Amino acid sequence: MAGADRSEIERPVSGNQYPAGWGSDAVAEVLRDLDVEYIAMVPGASYRGLQDSLVNFLGNQRPQMLVCLHEEHSVAIAHGYAKVAGRAMAAGLHSNVGLMHASMAIFNAYCDRVPVLMLGATGPVDAMQRRPWIDWIHTSRDQGALVRPYVKWDDQPASPAAAVESVLRAWQLIHAAPNGPAYICLDVADQERALDAPLAIPDVSKFRPAPAPVASPTDVAAAAALLTSASKPVILAGRASRSPEVWSAKIALAEALGARVITDMKTGASFPNQHPLHVGGASQFLSADQKAVLAEADVVLSLDWIDLMGSLRQSLPSGAPFPKIVNATLDDHMVNGWNYDHFAVPPADVRLSCAADVAVELLCQELAITARSEATVSPEPASPAGDTLDLAFLAKSLAVAAHGHTTTYIRFPLGWASEVIPFDEPLSYLGGDGGAGIGSGPGLAVGAALALEGLKRLPIAVLGDGDFIMGASAIWTAAHYRIPLLVIVSNNQSYFNDETHQENMAIARGRPVENRWIGQRLDQPPVDISALARSFGAQSPAPVTETAELQGALAKAVEAVENGALYVLDVRVRAGYASAMPATNDET
Repeated sequence: MAGADRSEIERPVSGNQYPAGWGSDAVAEVLRDLDVEYIAMVPGASYRGLQDSLVNFLGNQRPQMLVCLHEEHSVAIAHGYAKVAGRAMAAGLHSNVGLMHASMAIFNAYCDRVPVLMLGATGPVDAMQRRPWIDWIHTSRDQGALVRPYVKWDDQPASPAAAVESVLRAWQLIHAAPNGPAYICLDVADQERALDAPLAIPDVSKFRPAPAPVASPTDVAAAAALLTSASKPVILAGRASRSPEVWSAKIALAEALGARVITDMKTGASFPNQHPLHVGGASQFLSADQKAVLAEADVVLSLDWIDLMGSLRQSLPSGAPFPKIVNATLDDHMVNGWNYDHFAVPPADVRLSCAADVAVELLCQELAITARSEATVSPEPASPAGDTLDLAFLAKSLAVAAHGHTTTYIRFPLGWASEVIPFDEPLSYLGGDGGAGIGSGPGLAVGAALALEGLKRLPIAVLGDGDFIMGASAIWTAAHYRIPLLVIVSNNQSYFNDETHQENMAIARGRPVENRWIGQRLDQPPVDISALARSFGAQSPAPVTETAELQGALAKAVEAVENGALYVLDVRVRAGYASAMPATNDET
């Protein structure tokens, strides 16, 4: 599906004709040389110099500015873009206030191990240059301290030349495994400083990211020996790139070992979910079938699995011995003392200090396994039956509507029935947001759809109503820049996950479960999601409330997006989950 030609959107009257004469021109020039395609931003006076450089020096091309309505969306769009493209775009954050707005989205990108280049700014560091009032409240000492625990690196350069070096260093770091965001704070005075002569921008090809680390041959041989001696090997297929070659190699490795494979919904598609070796439907938490298979394993290959120790504890009886474990990950390079996204320390008999993709390739080489490249043909999905419009019915109906289209599912809500949607290639599904908050879905969907343009794929995001409502204004950016996207809102009119928590609390304390809904429901009045979406420029019909309406509504939505539309479909579903969710916090 081809994307829109947006070269005429917000085209400068007379851009790209002035010599580099200002500090911010140097920053813009290095962004162009790095081939940064877009910068998503909310306009702000703290980087007015950079904005002028992007428009009047570069002509608003590579990078092109994408106007957003909230800084959290700016970073979320860059996050979604990187999940598809495998490389960063930029996000602009206005001063300390914009950085505070964006902080949740930055945390998401960090937890999701995704590269984002964030360019912020501060009022003049020199107090004598500050305007009354506004420059004082928008200037902070050590602004990067606001997000330092959840970025790979931050800097506040003190000259235009130093700013160029900062951008080059940040670009290296965010694209070195494991990936993550970086934040650069530009002094407004340095941006607006007149240059005596244009700065010489270094050859950016000499500042490429470091190559991915490779595990030692001794460790690879030890891992291969353990796996080939196993009678019940299990592969935990976690974080992975969108590489089709590694996808094929992973299938070949599992087949050669006879290993059962478990995936989850927090990461993107990492193994075909309808392959005979795949166990159950992927979800946020292990299903009963997955726990049983993991409990019987004698050797486990963990490929950058999120919370390995938590999964082992869920599956093994208390006091039971662990299976032999081969753990391939670089995630311990991101451990710090602020957040616990490193999870409990897992045991390992062999540690492969490399990314999961590299581990798959090394193991295939060691075992002389050749990947086969075979096209997967998904069977015709069966139309759902019944009169209950719930998550399971929505999933089955969507499988029918999308069949025959090359589809990328960007997001799914909690409790989604993933097993009915075929994940048969790396771009089939992009995974969660990393930080597991609310409100990231629309921005991530817009960014992913932007990066999917030209790949002839149908971008679909199924979002919960709370997630959509909180981040809905990100939809305007997609409308303004003509980005095709289908957003389906699974609307149970509740923060339902918290209803289940309140029910569990009531049961544990012997109190009435009938009160679980209080403080959780999104009704009286219900949010008019269709009207909200239309107000931001999307096509959005009346809500679907009956099972008989759904198939036709989905077919119409798919057709509209295939023709280049931005489309939001509100589907009123019964509250409940279709896949494994924990009964209490003890099971997470």
